[in-house]
Amino acid sequence: MKALIFNIQRYCIHDGEGIRTVVFFKGCPLHCPWCSNPESQSYKPEKVRVNSRCIHCSFCSMDPDECPSGAIEIFGKYYTIEDIIKEVMKDSIFYNTSGGGVTLSGGEVLSQAPFAAELLRELKRLGIDTAIETSGQGSTEGLKAMAENLDTILFDLKIMDADRAAAVLGADVRLIESNLRMLVESGKHVIPRIPLIPGYNMDEENLKAIARLVKELGLKEIHLLPFHQYGKGKYEFLNRKYQLKDVKPPSEGEVERVRNLMEGYGFKAVVGGL
Repeated sequence: MKALIFNIQRYCIHDGEGIRTVVFFKGCPLHCPWCSNPESQSYKPEKVRVNSRCIHCSFCSMDPDECPSGAIEIFGKYYTIEDIIKEVMKDSIFYNTSGGGVTLSGGEVLSQAPFAAELLRELKRLGIDTAIETSGQGSTEGLKAMAENLDTILFDLKIMDADRAAAVLGADVRLIESNLRMLVESGKHVIPRIPLIPGYNMDEENLKAIARLVKELGLKEIHLLPFHQYGKGKYEFLNRKYQLKDVKPPSEGEVERVRNLMEGYGFKAVVGGL
């Protein structure tokens, strides 16, 4: 069994408790216009030329091993569970001393749920704290299998109007809500997160719809993730149009408005997440 992974990032501190290693699964069913990891979206490996490194050879084979400047990269590599365990265990001392562990992210980890469930089972066998970051857009049965060996689930809530979510994101709000309810009702530690995207989901109607759902489920904490432009350059070397290139991150005042709204519903509202 193998999974397509586009990055394994070490020493992370915003993807769960403590110091963590994040395994990024490639492939996502959504097409969020603000995605900061566009290289995560395709379900296949992608070969790209990073123009800023290119020295414009007279002949280019687009082969990373032959490129003298390192301008040719491949996003996506197939890993076995043993391959990933070997990588993440290099940092086991940091998990033990900081209360950290391993987080599975994406893309959308649910897109490769059978592999993820087996990987989580092995991580727990080794005594490692586990978490995932998910949009909830995927198989309920796959999510159940993964949840058996999860300590924390970071669950993104973006746009709650069903028609708008389908048009903008390609998301099925009913499926997402159903998966969220299933996790909460099974007693899992779920932390809902809201990416704050100006012009897309920061209107009061949408924020209140999220707050009402989270309140109904009895959750006490919510994380706010302000939009940033860190992924802007990736669209250029992927030769893709970036729809939000001129959108400014929300101001401190705008973020504070959302925080106050969420606190008004009784939540502990954390800006930036863990």
